Amino acid sequence: MLLELIYTPDLDLVLKIKSKKMKKLLVIACMFIGFNTLAQKTEKPTKKAEITIKTDVQCGDCEERIEGKLNYTKGIKFAEVNVKEDEILVRYNARKITQSEIENMIANLGYDANNVKAVEASQNALPKCCQPGGHE
Repeated sequence: MLLELIYTPDLDLVLKIKSKKMKKLLVIACMFIGFNTLAQKTEKPTKKAEITIKTDVQCGDCEERIEGKLNYTKGIKFAEVNVKEDEILVRYNARKITQSEIENMIANLGYDANNVKAVEASQNALPKCCQPGGHE
């Protein structure tokens, strides 16, 4: 028999393993369970995230430019610009892209994104109607 159950005087049950192969298998199984438990505790942040970014869009061209860039970016599931509210709703995978990266992407297009100011050169390259105050 490979295993032997022994009762001790204090009524504890002790498992005595007689085979070296069985001991190795038991050690490997315990290590696997331990590593698996540790991996579950150190999981990445939640996958689904949603943010609303305040911006300075002016018109439908701005909307198309921003949505065109964001909706074809890896990690972004959905982006929608609301010109009337000067907002961009973005649903994204937080494991693939961060809020900061999204805001910087918008700033590189020439638009403010929350507290990230637009890149001036990109803003100046926008059509006049898309620059701040272009529709006033």
